[in-house]
Amino acid sequence: MRLDPVLIVSFLLWSVFGHAQEEPYLVVLGTVQDAGAPQIGCSKSCCVALRKEPDPSLKVVSLGIVDPKNKETYLLEATPDIVSQTAYLAELADNPGSLPDGIFLTHAHIGHYTGLMYLGREAINAKEVPVYAQKRLRQFLRSNGPWSQLESLGNIFLTPQPLDLEMKLNPDVSITAILVPHRDEFSETVGYIVEGPNKKVLFIPDIDKWNKWDRSIVDYIKQVDFAFVDATFYSGDELNTRDISQIPHPFVIESMALFDGLPEKERAKVQFIHFNHTNPLLKPGSEEYKTVIKKGYGIAQFGQKIKL
Repeated sequence: MRLDPVLIVSFLLWSVFGHAQEEPYLVVLGTVQDAGAPQIGCSKSCCVALRKEPDPSLKVVSLGIVDPKNKETYLLEATPDIVSQTAYLAELADNPGSLPDGIFLTHAHIGHYTGLMYLGREAINAKEVPVYAQKRLRQFLRSNGPWSQLESLGNIFLTPQPLDLEMKLNPDVSITAILVPHRDEFSETVGYIVEGPNKKVLFIPDIDKWNKWDRSIVDYIKQVDFAFVDATFYSGDELNTRDISQIPHPFVIESMALFDGLPEKERAKVQFIHFNHTNPLLKPGSEEYKTVIKKGYGIAQFGQKIKL
């Protein structure tokens, strides 16, 4: 299987500097909103430039877990970019061509589950890959084609997961699902806390607004070592072709206003992720990008690794 040049460079660097370690680690496999970048039908300058010079690192939001000691990998989200993402994950695990030992889904919006189609008989014809999802999402997949065929043909094994209860993947890694509010047309929506021997990471790629949640994101940031959080839109100004009230997300400027009172050490835990194609944080030279970094926050990057 041919990998993107960015994947190859990232893998080689990791092979030289970090591959010998046995600790489990998390890797960023994608940072972009569901529809990718450039986005279909977009005539804005952001997409025109990317069509002329594509950036292979701009993949739909996903995280991977690699556990060298237990020889396991896990995928958070099944995106439209799952082919290259699973290939990269398998290379990191020294097991080219392998599939993850489990896939964890957050919800039923297009960028977060549709990659499951590549597990079907038109593609790899996988054998009972565990797919972890909440009750409504499992029902959605079982009740609608072509997803229902994946289970009936034994390509996937839909697996329940508890809410707010630590689920052990192996002796060194655990994962906890937490419910969040987010336009739940077809399924509920969850975020995840991934915990290894030394570090704990929060992953909430999609949520409506922080004040709609019955929990405190600030409290969660204090409890973890890293927090990958929804940064779909930098502000309400960038999307002038849609009614942004119909697609609520915490604007980055709103999140920073909420987090700015935290100590520098706590702000540094925040890693913004899930960028719409219009988001200026996709441009490292933009003033918005510089502002976020100056304030002490992180901007998630493809290939970023965190030892767990």
